[in-house]
Formats: sequence, structure tokens, C-alpha cells
Amino acid sequence: MASEVLFTNVRILTLAQPSVAGAGSRGPRRGHAMRDLGVIERGYVHAVDGRIAAVGSGDPPAEIKAARCDYDGCVLMPAFVDCHTHACWGGNRYDEVAERLAGVPYLDILARGGGIMSTVRATRDAFAGDPLGEGLLRILSRRAEAMRRHGSLAIEVKSGYGLDRVTELEMLRAVRAHGINAEHDGDGFFVPTFLAAHAIDGDETAYCTRVIDELLPEVVAEFGPIACDAYCEKGAWSPAWTRKLFERAQALGCPLRVHVDQFNELGFLETALEMGARSVDHLEATSRDGLVRVARSQSTAVLLPGCGLTLDGRYANGRFLIDEGAAVAIATNCNPGSSPIVSMPFIIALAARFCGLTPAEAITAATYNAACVLGIEHETGSIEVGKRAHLVLLPTHDERALACEWAMSEPCEVFAGHTTLW
Repeated sequence: MASEVLFTNVRILTLAQPSVAGAGSRGPRRGHAMRDLGVIERGYVHAVDGRIAAVGSGDPPAEIKAARCDYDGCVLMPAFVDCHTHACWGGNRYDEVAERLAGVPYLDILARGGGIMSTVRATRDAFAGDPLGEGLLRILSRRAEAMRRHGSLAIEVKSGYGLDRVTELEMLRAVRAHGINAEHDGDGFFVPTFLAAHAIDGDETAYCTRVIDELLPEVVAEFGPIACDAYCEKGAWSPAWTRKLFERAQALGCPLRVHVDQFNELGFLETALEMGARSVDHLEATSRDGLVRVARSQSTAVLLPGCGLTLDGRYANGRFLIDEGAAVAIATNCNPGSSPIVSMPFIIALAARFCGLTPAEAITAATYNAACVLGIEHETGSIEVGKRAHLVLLPTHDERALACEWAMSEPCEVFAGHTTLW
């Protein structure tokens, strides 16, 4: 027997994108097109067996017999897509918070073995204490539940807190296992990304060579052409080694993503764009000329304003990017040090306040454009017939509240295909 739900009397943000140039022309929204949320002022959404069966304005047709849920004009929109997270880690960095508050720069903490490397040690310990991998899966499950409570039903999770063969593979296996469970239960998507190029463990030449020549091919053999990411920054991966990694990843069919220009503009952004990176993430230190090149490229700029809030008050210039015609997404960058945040509504508010996005642009960046970064826009990110019924209901009649009322307009219901999770 089919499971059905019928949302009525709702203000719908469909995020539906008309195909101007015919089949195959769809992609992330760019520039001022990000302001078009595809609003139906008062309408209905009919979901059957976890997928959207009908969307329309006014009252639903009489032939739809499902029980009606009247929501008094509240906003119904696609569930959030969190396209950049490090949500699988062990331990914490509470001791480092006091150092940062006292003015110690993050790169100084990283240089003396703190930051990423302190979490690497804790994550390795978590796996060593439970070598079947159940510990990492429990850690990820707890954070994923918190993220879903805030309305995220598609979540990317990177490796990168293992930096050795065993732990890196087990992190990716935990993400995959959680994704299989979520898919079975209709709770959303979990997308793994390979990020052994997160830091350098030991001798630079030996470590980078091992990742490129041994670990990456083994990961692709097990997981297929997984997205390959790198943290190109002082104290982490150099532009030269990142290029070598990406050349190997391209040869193996992997999409490219990169953390670039977070603290320093090292010149790798141009290389990433030339190589066709699917996304360039951070961009807090990128010059205006660099931002123009991003806007002219096919790459999506992924802005991570949680870092500016947590670390140093610097934010990527999203206003300039969009005005230049860029495709922009936003994400929590959920991690233990530079962005301990699980809430996409909070990130929407930060992006509007500090990156210069309008409320509508921030919503597009957190849903449809973020889905495009992960290559799952055919399944989620907008409310269209045939897509997954991944929906959130806001306790407001005006979606601008997400950007204007900090922590007050979190979803009051999160609907994952078959059931209301919260």
C-alpha cells in the first residue's frame, strides 16, 4: 500500500529551475538568478512513497485522496544540503579554544601539532579502541542526527582525520555505511569525499607520494571515482603537491574539490579553475581578480562563514562573486576546530550578515546549488515532481526570517520521504 502525505495551504519555495536551453542545460544557479526561489504563494505538495508526485498552486485537485495537512501559510521548502563538512572525528579541541581567544593564530596552533593533527591523533585512537569501525560510525551518527534536526538531509562528509591508510579507509567506510542506512530508512543522503590531503603527517615528500601513488588508487578501487579534495595552505599541502594529486585524481576519474585561499593566497586557485574543479571552497583570502576568475569559471564557490565567526572575523566576499555572475553555495564546514556548527539555518544567517548574500541567494546556496556541488541535484535540492520528498517546514510565513532572525526560524518539521523526523 502506498504511503502518502499531502501538504496544503503552504508557501512553497520550489527552487525549480526552468531549462532555458533545453535538456541537459540545468546546473547551479549563477549571479542574480540565485534570487529566484520559484515561489508558489499558496499551494500544495503531494508525496507518494517518498517522492514528490504533484506540486501546484491553490487547493489540491479532488482526485488526490490523501489526508490533508493544513499548515496555515507557513513556508515549505527543500531540505538543506550541507555540501562541505568534516563531521566524522574523534575527541575535541576544547583546550585550543582558550588559546584562540587569547589571540594565538590558528596556523601557529597547527604548526606545533595542534589543530587538524590533534584531531587526527584522537580519531586514530577512536578507531584503535574499536577496530571494527563501529566507534567511528557511532560518532558520525550522533552528529548526523543533530544536522538532520536542523533540516539537513543531504550531507557531505570528508575523510582527512586519519592521514594513514587504515583510518582514512575506515572513515570513508563509516560515511558509506551511514549513507546506506539512511537510504534504506529514507533519511537522506551521505556523500563521502577523500581528503587525505588535509595535512602532512611526517616527511612531506614521503607522505604526499604515498597518498598520490598508493592511497588514492586504493580508495578509488573500493569506492569508485570519489570526489578528491585537498587543503592547499601554508602548513598543509603546497600548490605543487596539490597539482600532482589532482592530476592523478583526474586520471582516475575523480571530481576535484579544493580548500583554497583560506588564510593565504598561494596561487593555486587559478590551477584549480584550469583543471575544472567542481568547487573551490573558502576564498576568504582571494583577491578581487581571483574572485572574478571564479565567477567566469564553471566551478562553484563554496563559502564557509562559520570559519570567520570562529577564527578571525574574515569572510569570503559573496556579494562580489554573485554580482560578477558566480555560482555560490554555502555549507557548515562542521568540524571540531574552525567551525563547530551543525545548523544550516545559522549558516544562512551568517552568509547574509557577513558574506553579503540576500536571503533568497543564501537559500539557493544552501539547497539547489549545494546539491549541484555534490552531483545529486537530480534527486534533491528543489521541490519538483519525481524528486525525493526531502522537505522542511518553517515556523514562519516569510522565508527571509531564516537570514534575519538568528536561531529563531529553525525548521519546525523535517520530512524525509516517508516520515516526519521532527
